[in-house]
Amino acid sequence: MIQLEGIDAYNIAKSLAKKIKIRRKALGVNQKELATQSGVSYGSIKRFEQSGEISLLSLIHIAIALECENDFNLLFAKKIYSSIDDVIRETREAEKQK
Repeated sequence: MIQLEGIDAYNIAKSLAKKIKIRRKALGVNQKELATQSGVSYGSIKRFEQSGEISLLSLIHIAIALECENDFNLLFAKKIYSSIDDVIRETREAEKQK
């Protein structure tokens, strides 16, 4: 299992499941209602909230049902620069667009 600085895939999955559960409850939706709204089986939702295990497509369907699908746009959005010149170049281009 890949592990970086005390963070592993299992803990990330559990944390994501917890956030989804909090979002679901904040919207006043129970697991069965979420299953109906998302098209994901009740059993899959229940298992996800308990174990963090779910398919990517099912997770996307759940996110859409909970109106947080745009959060997926933030995944891997962090830019990686190979040099300070890349940072300067991007900053200049952004300033030109203003």
